[in-house]
Amino acid sequence: MTSLIISTLAFFVAAWFINRWLDDNDIGKGMTRGALVFALATLVSFISAAMVDWADTKIEGPQPASLASGDVTQILKALNPPPVQP
Repeated sequence: MTSLIISTLAFFVAAWFINRWLDDNDIGKGMTRGALVFALATLVSFISAAMVDWADTKIEGPQPASLASGDVTQILKALNPPPVQP
């Protein structure tokens, strides 16, 4: 969840800085410029999310694999065990 929040913030910050840099260099506004800003801001967002995930793994260690195997019958057996015979 942290990586989602950080990457969203990084996207908007990067888009703002890239737009400002392009304005300073007198690059005209248009569809190509918008696509460039979107692509670069998305790249920054992905990199920031990867860094947050990497830091989280370094701090907390690797997370255990999910216990659910995906097999519906095994999941139902685990949720509703058969009654115990007296």
